[in-house]
Amino acid sequence: VQLQASGGGLVQAGGSLRLSCVASGSIFMSNTMAWYRQAPGEQRVSVASITSGGLRNYADPVKGRFTISRDNAKNTMYLQMNSLKPDDTAVYYCNKRWDSLIPWGQGTEVTVSS
Repeated sequence: VQLQASGGGLVQAGGSLRLSCVASGSIFMSNTMAWYRQAPGEQRVSVASITSGGLRNYADPVKGRFTISRDNAKNTMYLQMNSLKPDDTAVYYCNKRWDSLIPWGQGTEVTVSS
């Protein structure tokens, strides 16, 4: 398995979740990694990315609420999601940056109830 996301679940609006993504070393090293999400009936979109050096970028809907981080020694990336909203309900996936995607792994489902 090259990409494995976990940590999703059911949470009330205003709550928090922390997602984890473990990637094989050859994928993780020296690459920009990103979190994506796909809501029911919608396209998959990027929500946050992080370079190997730690530079972060966020989509407007999650700015100020989500924090992306990575542990290069563990080949693991995280997404701390705070102040969750029902609109954040989606399946979350991890992958490389949008222009260098590899086959998708299994996502993790996040459901935010109002």
